[in-house]
Amino acid sequence: MIISKTCGYGIRGVVYLATKLEEDRKVGIHEIATELEIPQHFLAKILQELVRKKVIHSVKGPHGGFYVKELVLGMPVLDIVEMIDGDGYKTRCFMAIEECSSENPCPLHRDFFVFRSGIVKMLKQKTIGELSKGVFEGQSFLSYRLN
Repeated sequence: MIISKTCGYGIRGVVYLATKLEEDRKVGIHEIATELEIPQHFLAKILQELVRKKVIHSVKGPHGGFYVKELVLGMPVLDIVEMIDGDGYKTRCFMAIEECSSENPCPLHRDFFVFRSGIVKMLKQKTIGELSKGVFEGQSFLSYRLN
């Protein structure tokens, strides 16, 4: 895998919130977790980390919840990957061999290098706004629940 499950959940959470931008409301963790079919406690930790990194925002209280500002729509998906997973995607071995490198390659190292380069290029170019637009227009989905 090029990104962790945690990172995938984080991206899905941000995209979900971006689809709610037009509604101008804060979205509770229960709603997000239910709609995305992600364990609530786990998702809450991920979203709080993204609040600390100022990707998303939150308000406490009875009318509180999470939300995004329009600025996030232009954010490349790769930025979120790096915030959550760091830059391990640049070197992580597809076969999970710790010592894998150009000098000590696994059987898939050279092939995966080309694949990884394409994925990174795509993640740099794709924005949260593009992903949320696809979901909002029904062209793509964040969970089975949302189709």
